[in-house]
Amino acid sequence: MNKYRHIFGPVPSRRFGRSLGVDLSVLKTCTIDCVFCQLGRTTCKTLEQKEYVPIEEVKQELLAWQASGGEADYITLSGSGEPTLHGSFGDILSFIKEQFSTPSVLLTNGTLLYRPEVRASAARADVVKISLSAWDDDSFQRVNRPHESLNLEQCIEGMRAFRQEYAGRIWMEVFLIDGVNSALADVEKIARLIEPIYPDEIQLNTAVRPPAESGVRPVAREHLEQCARLFHPKATVIASFPAHAGGTFKVNQDTILDLLRRRPCTARQMAEVFGMHVNEIAKYTGELMRTGKIRTEYRNADVYFLVRA
Repeated sequence: MNKYRHIFGPVPSRRFGRSLGVDLSVLKTCTIDCVFCQLGRTTCKTLEQKEYVPIEEVKQELLAWQASGGEADYITLSGSGEPTLHGSFGDILSFIKEQFSTPSVLLTNGTLLYRPEVRASAARADVVKISLSAWDDDSFQRVNRPHESLNLEQCIEGMRAFRQEYAGRIWMEVFLIDGVNSALADVEKIARLIEPIYPDEIQLNTAVRPPAESGVRPVAREHLEQCARLFHPKATVIASFPAHAGGTFKVNQDTILDLLRRRPCTARQMAEVFGMHVNEIAKYTGELMRTGKIRTEYRNADVYFLVRA
């Protein structure tokens, strides 16, 4: 089995089906430090663009995956941090377009879109997913804990400029936290900020996986559905996890560990990813638990498996 350093999956995505991830970051390098992030606290909060991982290695891994018969619904720039911090992320998007028939996705928090060169590079993706979960600088600080040089108005202006320049699909994610940014009046303020960006789709999410901060609580689905009607177009609630397999995977402890390093999962979610019965997954998780390589965390009556730090 091939060992990759910079690509992973395909993994289940609530938005993109079976998604091959391309990780251009070093855990956890980001422009913000969201309280809800499933990857934990940001350890390197920066606005500096540079080559965090070797770009030629990424390209060679993508070609090797392709040569091995790899299949995915999307190739997605995501992973251990903010992908637009990599100075050559646009080159990777161009490479995917040239070498693959699979569409590309850029998962970005959108905070660097105020820079013209970042917008030009981002425009090479087939789909760009950006995020907005605050309505003023105070809520921006509470929810996203941005780099000290960022402010919300600057970020929103960058998003609006990108919409004017980009002819592809923009998906907007709004992450709601119970008691923090979930009041209908506050969600309505977020909706008003999003409207001039004209996203093709708006998606509501909440803390269904273990977040960076233990006090982060998920919003009830009924309330999310109520909030969805405040957006134009009406938002879609994606807080469930309707992943499906649709492929054949070679599974062992290493493949499960690789998946769990990227995102916490339940046994049933892993079974769907690998096209296996949940009892088969239990054989691997049991051994990984016995050897101390993973641990469990209870969330919303579900047991999530995480790699032990």
